[in-house]
Amino acid sequence: MAFNFGAPSGTSGTAAATAAPAGGFGGFGTTSTTAGSAFSFSAPANTGTTGLFGGTQNKGFGFGTGFGTTGSSTGLGTGLGTGLGFGGFNTQQQQQQTTLGGLFSQPTQAPTQSSQLINTASALSAPTLLGDERDAILAKWNQLQAFWGTGKGYFNNNIPPVEFTQENPFCRFKAVGYSCMPNNKDEDGLVVLVFNKKETDIRSQQQQLVESLHKVLGGNQTLTVNVEGIKTLPDDQTEVVIYVVERSPNGTSRRVPATTLYAHFEQTNIKTQLQQLGVTLSMTRTELSPAQIKQLLQNPPAGVDPIIWEQAKVDNPDSEKLIPVPMVGFKELLRRLKVQDQMTKQHQTRLDIISEDISELQKNQTTTMAKIAQYKRKLMDLSHRTLQVLIKQEIQRKSGYAIQADEEQLRVQLDTIQCELNAPTQFKGRLNELMSQIRMQNHFGAVKSEERYYIDADLLREIKQHLKQQQEGLSHLISIIKDDLEDIKLVEHGLNETIHIRGGVFS
Repeated sequence: MAFNFGAPSGTSGTAAATAAPAGGFGGFGTTSTTAGSAFSFSAPANTGTTGLFGGTQNKGFGFGTGFGTTGSSTGLGTGLGTGLGFGGFNTQQQQQQTTLGGLFSQPTQAPTQSSQLINTASALSAPTLLGDERDAILAKWNQLQAFWGTGKGYFNNNIPPVEFTQENPFCRFKAVGYSCMPNNKDEDGLVVLVFNKKETDIRSQQQQLVESLHKVLGGNQTLTVNVEGIKTLPDDQTEVVIYVVERSPNGTSRRVPATTLYAHFEQTNIKTQLQQLGVTLSMTRTELSPAQIKQLLQNPPAGVDPIIWEQAKVDNPDSEKLIPVPMVGFKELLRRLKVQDQMTKQHQTRLDIISEDISELQKNQTTTMAKIAQYKRKLMDLSHRTLQVLIKQEIQRKSGYAIQADEEQLRVQLDTIQCELNAPTQFKGRLNELMSQIRMQNHFGAVKSEERYYIDADLLREIKQHLKQQQEGLSHLISIIKDDLEDIKLVEHGLNETIHIRGGVFS
């Protein structure tokens, strides 16, 4: 999870308070067409050079506005919306949209930036506006404005004042954070659309939204718009990740590349239609190449001290997944706090759901264990009943027959068992002794407060239940033995009568 911070700046297309767990980088160097693609989007209007190392429009890097100022708004932290939000790192004050191309075209801006830096130094150290001791007070006032990052610094009657922004190197309200780099390929075709609507509204009208986006794409029947995910953003905004699937006449299908889809959305007429749907920002979600990451890290953003930037790279907790990004001003800090609070709430909600699932599973486990115990008791009862049926059936089958050798052997074994059970030192006596000890412990446990050992209530209940079942089993076995003894006596009585009758006949 990472937080990608930034705030919108006018209509420059900055990332509006967007934070994506997998980052939210736009695409580096979008192109107007894709070689060998059947995707029939026309080339975007006013594209110009949209490669990585050139271009002056906000079409190439896909990070929203950059760190240059845009009119009266500051740009150093305003481009940190979805993903890193890097645009250009130059400090061109009158530009409306900047791109990463500005980072690599700074040599062309060198004279203007050099004169601006000289004027700033003059305003802070040696203004010559009044020509007396008041210039020293004016210098301190200019220093205070530069530290704050706002206002104008007057230093010479013949030169226009210096415009202090939060991008200036003397601004104190700066910090460096980290954002997660995306790991999606361009072939995945993921494009982020930020809507100025609540998540509930988006989810309730998701089908209508898909149909509207399909119309924006021209209503081509070979194209299908799919929603990858929906996530809530601060300030009642919603992030919707989409991709478009293109079906060919031979039955195969593929995803439209993210850069191609983004270039189509950035056309003037298409962008107007998206704004009517409530879209405030569109950008690709593609991974950065090693060369692009290296180029970003080697050039500190405008207004950020190179030493601080180098230390931020050293302190990076995970250089494989995170990249340092500047945070400038309290507005950016507030937006970061909002995103953190929102992510914390989402994590807490997920933890609550997991806790509820665990509680439900524990209840199901308890119910299952109780059912298993019940089925075990039922099985034992059925086993005893089956044994009784077998005994009665065996008695009826052997009725009228003389005692066989195996039956005599069984009778001897049963007599032995009966004697063992009735012996004082055997099982019955031990069970009675255990029961008496349990009663004594229960009796003395209520009056002895200094008792060191005790039996858990659940364990005691299980012991009682076990002993009760053992006693019932023994009682049942004793009753069976008694019934067998009576049957044996009956058989012996019948044999004696038969012998007596035969003796009377022969006599």
